[in-house]
Amino acid sequence: MYRYFERVLFEPKWFDYIIILLLLPFSLIYGVINLIRVKFIKKRDFNIPIIGIGNIVIGGSGKTPFAKFLIDYLNKKQNCKIAYISRGYGRVSKGLVEVKVDGKILATVLESGDEAMMVAKECNCDVYVCEDRQRAIIKAKENGADIIVLDDAFSKADIKKFDIVLEPKNIKNRLPLPAGALREFYFNIKRANLILKEGIDFKRLIFYENLTPKMVLATAISRPKRLDPVLPDGVVAKHYLQDHAFFDEDDLRELLRKYNADSILVTQKDYVKIEQFKLPISKIKLKLQVDSKVLEAIDNYLGDTDCKQK
Repeated sequence: MYRYFERVLFEPKWFDYIIILLLLPFSLIYGVINLIRVKFIKKRDFNIPIIGIGNIVIGGSGKTPFAKFLIDYLNKKQNCKIAYISRGYGRVSKGLVEVKVDGKILATVLESGDEAMMVAKECNCDVYVCEDRQRAIIKAKENGADIIVLDDAFSKADIKKFDIVLEPKNIKNRLPLPAGALREFYFNIKRANLILKEGIDFKRLIFYENLTPKMVLATAISRPKRLDPVLPDGVVAKHYLQDHAFFDEDDLRELLRKYNADSILVTQKDYVKIEQFKLPISKIKLKLQVDSKVLEAIDNYLGDTDCKQK
């Protein structure tokens, strides 16, 4: 059922438009409510540089990989203490969780969610998850953050920040929820400070680790078929779970047996949830190459940021 609605939202067939038309009035209401909310909401200034990475579509569009790239770039450029904040999708915990502070990981992947743990393990920054982003920003400042990178942030119109939006690619249904995949009317994207197009403003570079002759792809990402163009040779089966879902070690072991495979192939986001499993694992790794004009715009926003670590 999840995959069915995912298809209707992102890549509808001609017969899906019956459902889309039935839901259209609700989409218009939802879009208008968001339009009014964004226009009249008061933005809170936290007196700290905040760079929001977001999109206008639900599901994956490269927000977290871009956040990782940005954190690495800022570490080289600014010599500041950086804090990464997200909601922590898929986690079993609630409220504010300090995932990583001053280089020490303080939570499990169940408490943090997959994306936050991936950032915690791969980037030099503090990491927080919280449904209330403002609460997390306050905590990050208390712990000495100089710059905050706010993931999935475009809809957080109550926070004063520099908004970077990754424009959706190959989205056929551009209606707001629930008839379409957009969180707002598409034209609202213009309120972002930077609108980045894949292939022009940034490119994905794919690498692989520990490939084997026969692999089963196991992944819990949104729209998993978007991996198809970058899958290496040797994938004999594909196993999809709902976005951010956790894996069962015995289920993965059974997949290896069923398909006589040598390893389980996962993304970096999936890997943090299975790295403790005693299984042979292959990885699809992603890095971004970002245009210099984008970096220049970010540098201009930060200006002479006063970093306490200098």
